[in-house]
Order: sequence, then structure tokens, then C-alpha cells
Amino acid sequence: MNLLLTGAFKYTKGQLDSIQDLGFDITFVQDERVSMSEVNQNINIAAIDVVVCNGLFLYNDITQFKSLKFIQLTSTGMDRVPLDYIKNHGIHIANARGVYSIPMAEWVVLKILEIYKNSRYFYKAQSERKWQKRRDLLEISGKTAAIIGLGNVGIEIAKRLSAFGVYVIGVDNRLLDPAENDLVNELSVPDEIDGVLNKSDIVILTLPLTDQTHHMMNKYRFKAMRDGSVLVNVSRGGVIKETDLIEALQGNKFLGVALDVFEEEPLNQDSLLWDFDDVIITPHNSFVSDKVNERLFGLIIKNLNEYMMNSNVDNASV
Repeated sequence: MNLLLTGAFKYTKGQLDSIQDLGFDITFVQDERVSMSEVNQNINIAAIDVVVCNGLFLYNDITQFKSLKFIQLTSTGMDRVPLDYIKNHGIHIANARGVYSIPMAEWVVLKILEIYKNSRYFYKAQSERKWQKRRDLLEISGKTAAIIGLGNVGIEIAKRLSAFGVYVIGVDNRLLDPAENDLVNELSVPDEIDGVLNKSDIVILTLPLTDQTHHMMNKYRFKAMRDGSVLVNVSRGGVIKETDLIEALQGNKFLGVALDVFEEEPLNQDSLLWDFDDVIITPHNSFVSDKVNERLFGLIIKNLNEYMMNSNVDNASV
């Protein structure tokens, strides 16, 4: 079974040996952002059965992978792969569901607290050796937070906000598992989002980027939000129409905004988003933690093993 691994994950020798022990012949390509047919002409792309990657198919034509049967993504989002082609050709695909949820949830809570406690003011005062109190700090206890998208990340955020005494509204089409019911005080469907925005102090975006969610947060949605509310985005930058967000920021719409993702990354140095004191920007970094690599490799090896076992069963039954 021919397996292509890319530099989207940094494998140790022991990890590569574990994968090889499953019965895979491994081909490794460090940079998946180049055309393999041009740079790696010695690789028989048409013979690759399985791929573990992130953005490989943004830079390589999937139709050249004639034998492809399974894709394991190192990302949670599936907006970087041609899903229609994958579905139409019966290719199995798995994402990194659950791997990054905890650090992303911690990042969200951190940024909300930084905004409510005005940490930026105190960091600046410390750098200037100034002893200055603020009497206008806020509690998140008793506030209402809308989590738009209740996947693994959304649920982990709900766990943490519930512990702070926040009233949590989830927006999603799916039914919650019984264990999740206690984490969400109220559940709404996406068609009800304008009403949810209007009664929320905090709005957190954790939904996937699709044709339906592209620029979902636009000037009409910002208008529906409460004045002085907080907006946090850890989903994909394309969920927000940035020109409309900038206009809302210029009108002092928000208490604060925390953004880890952007329509174009890296964020252009000329973007006006850099200039707002009430905006916190991080470079698509919320998913990072000391435990992520262990979780991700555990998922990769588990799914590769299951795929190999199922393939052996299918071949034996032929």
C-alpha cells in the first residue's frame, strides 16, 4: 500500500517505523505547497493509495492521484480539499476532529478575559512603569455567549464558559448528545442566528467555511449584534467579510474583537485590522499546544490502521 506523507506533520523516526509496520510503503514530501509533478518527478503520483496532508490539493491536482482511496487531513477544516471530487470518486476522508479543540477553547476564553479585564491597558502601563488602576473592568459571569457551530471546538468552549457562569446559546443544526445538554442553556438553528446575535454579549465563531457560511458575518449581522459586544473568530477567516468588520470597528461597535484567522493569511501588513486598539490579532495560532502532536499522531496511526485492516478484509472477500 503506497502512502504519501507530507511535512504538514513532523514525524519522528519511531512514528515512521510504526506506520511502516502497518504495511505501508512510505513516500515523504516535506513541502506540500509545490507541484509534485514538477519538483518530484521520481514519485509515481498515480500509484499513491493513501495521503496524510493538509493543503496538498491546493497546489496539486487531485485527478493525477489515480489510485487514491483515503485522505487523512491534519486539519479539522475540510475547505482545502475538493470535496465534490472526493465524494464522486468514492475516496474516504478523515479530518483531525478533536485534536485541536482544547487549546482553541482555552485561547477563546483567554481572549474574552483579556478583553473584559482590559489586559492590554495593564501590559502597556507595566511597560511604562505606571501604577494606574481601572474601575471599569467587567465580569463574564452572567453574560450571554453565542457559540456559532457546536462541533468539538464549540463544545470545549461551552464547557469552559459554563464553569464561569456564562449563559451559553449554541447555534447548530445537529442534535446534542445527552452528555452535552448540560453545557448549553439554549440551542438554536442557523436560521435563528439574527435573534441570537441580538441577545448575546459574546459571539464566538467555530463553524466550518462552506458556500453557505462564506461572509456569513457581514454588515447586516454586525448590525444585529449588541453594541459593546465581543466577537471572537477561530473558525476560518472567510466566515467574516473583513471590509464590513472594519466598517463596524470604525463605528466603535464592539467592546473587543479577537481574531486568529483571516480571509488571506498571512494578514497583509497594510490591513486596517492591525490599527484598532480593540482588536486582538494572533497568526492562526490558537490550535497550538504541547499535547497536539501526540493527539494528532494517535489519530493518524489509528485511522491508518483501521483503513489497512478494512482493506485487507475487502481484499480477502474478493
